[in-house]
Amino acid sequence: MGDGIGRYRGTESKLAQWLRRRPKRDAAGDQNDREKLLLAVAAAGLPLAPAAYPVGYSCSCERIGCPTPARHPVSFAWQTQSTTDRAQVERWARNEPRANFITATGMVHDVLDVPLSAGRAALDRLLAEGVDVGPVAAFPDGVGDGGRMLFFTATRGTPEDEDEWWPCELDCHPETMDEHPGLRWHCRGSYVLVPPARLPGDEDAHPAVTWVRGPEHALPDPLNLLEALTDACARHAAARESEDGEDDAAHEIAWPLTR
Repeated sequence: MGDGIGRYRGTESKLAQWLRRRPKRDAAGDQNDREKLLLAVAAAGLPLAPAAYPVGYSCSCERIGCPTPARHPVSFAWQTQSTTDRAQVERWARNEPRANFITATGMVHDVLDVPLSAGRAALDRLLAEGVDVGPVAAFPDGVGDGGRMLFFTATRGTPEDEDEWWPCELDCHPETMDEHPGLRWHCRGSYVLVPPARLPGDEDAHPAVTWVRGPEHALPDPLNLLEALTDACARHAAARESEDGEDDAAHEIAWPLTR
């Protein structure tokens, strides 16, 4: 009996009619949205360069055992290649419609990179306290380290003494420091993915890396965010240790890695 329901005029449900009329996913529209988001990042002054993209569960670089699939620049010259030039970003976006993009840190901005749950808690606290928070991006759970949240800040500036710079290796791995468990500070010599970006396994899905707060927000002083972020990271690490019986947070995969 049920097989005949909706086959005759006037008996088709409104939901079925809507599903039948619903437009299919517009690939051109997706590309236009992607290009607009990338141009907004460039307009905010954050230098961009093309990055690898997912091919199924692998990386477009075809490197066997790529340690950071779809999360690294295409060119070894990414630092000098990075640009905010609108025309160049448009060319890259149109010529490489599947490419992810990275932004080089330490030129205009730094990024404080924390576990996703810690980032959510810190963001709630910062906004409740009325602190000016800049752009924030998020990676989902299930990317190898439980998800991450990226807080974009002003850079610490170019010091008169070049020796005052922290090396990138420290900026990307400060979770080894007891006072900053799980926190990575990306500055000169480092980079992060920018939305919209896809990760292995979701190349035909919606972007996995998305804006929580867009690049239209002004870049804050990183020191204004640091206390809330380090407190949230410490609580995150303590919770992980109590749940698992050991400090697994200290062993999370940190990236970018040297290619």
